[in-house]
Amino acid sequence: MKNIGLYLILINLSLLFVLSGSSYLPQWSSLDTRPLPSWYDQSKVGIFIHWGVFSVPSIHSEAWMWWAWKGDNPNPDTVVFMNKNYPPDWTYADFASQFHAEFYDPNEWADIFAASGAKYVVLTSKHHEGFTMWPSKYSFNWNAMDVGPKRDLLGDLANAIRNRTDIVFGLYHSMYEWFHPLYLEDKKNGFKTQMFPFGKTLPELKEIVETYKPSVIWSDGDWEASDEYWNSTGFLAWLYNESPVRDTVVVNDRWGSGIPCQHGGFYTCADRYNPGHLITHKWEDCFTIDKSSWGYVRTSSANDYLTIEEILYQIITTVSLLDWQKNTSEILLGAPVSSSSTRVTLLGSDMAPLNWHPASASGGIVIDVSNVKIYSLATDWAWVFKLENISYDVSMYKSKMTPMITI
Repeated sequence: MKNIGLYLILINLSLLFVLSGSSYLPQWSSLDTRPLPSWYDQSKVGIFIHWGVFSVPSIHSEAWMWWAWKGDNPNPDTVVFMNKNYPPDWTYADFASQFHAEFYDPNEWADIFAASGAKYVVLTSKHHEGFTMWPSKYSFNWNAMDVGPKRDLLGDLANAIRNRTDIVFGLYHSMYEWFHPLYLEDKKNGFKTQMFPFGKTLPELKEIVETYKPSVIWSDGDWEASDEYWNSTGFLAWLYNESPVRDTVVVNDRWGSGIPCQHGGFYTCADRYNPGHLITHKWEDCFTIDKSSWGYVRTSSANDYLTIEEILYQIITTVSLLDWQKNTSEILLGAPVSSSSTRVTLLGSDMAPLNWHPASASGGIVIDVSNVKIYSLATDWAWVFKLENISYDVSMYKSKMTPMITI
């Protein structure tokens, strides 16, 4: 396969997601009123898997390798690597035949995810290069069934997770594709035409929802065009009203330029987002174990990965919005509302109760840890505080963020 020369082009301009008996209108003012399903509010840690054809070359931030090689501003190191290691006529599509996934064991993956304590898992169903990890009828000869592994990688993982665990299954999906001819034509037309969203993106999204029933749709690749171009509100109205996951699905905020951090189910705003304070909308910190890449890079060393301590710090500060400044012996927790009978101890330690004081009249608590001795801690990896006789603002508590760990 020398190039991605053949696409299944299905232009169906009548695909407008016509709704019957709708509860939510295809308008942000209506869609944003939908409450998040309770499972997401109770699930504090998720796992994000970046895996695909880009895992074969596994260089330059992995998933962005093709763009780094052939995009508008090629990365010199990537160009040199390709020139040195591959023949002159090699194309990115040639990597697909080498994507064998011969060691892929979805049952083992599911068991590992369950043992980690994660409550939901999100797999890249399709990244910006357009290769689908399922046998999509909208991606002929550029999917995991037609070329490479010759199997439904997505479906196998969905089945394993559902059959072996109680983890919620979700999917990442890129709206745009760097080099798809329909997208490039729309882009050349200033996004006044909509051949790509109606011929590719929207049918594809509907296909994965109806086939695999993901309870998370993590949208991306939206930023070059408006939400009107993508018909995002039309799709979300169908998703919330008519789809088979209408009662369980959560979505993020990447549905068009200017939409992130403004509209959507949970906010991601930007990669590795952490506002550092409580906000009134549910949000997620999507961070990577590799400090710079979203997936496997063959040249990464142990120093390129977060340590156990760094991962735990990221999770704990995310879930609790704990504020522990350097060079201080005080820890600020923003959500608890204390009372005269509040008691703070270290879980698993026989130390006396810790001193504390209210952070402000409206809430929060400041814990004094100046007398804590390292040998008195129950674990080397984390400090766990037990707070008794406190209350909290429910609306603020529900707005706390969920960390998503990318592997």
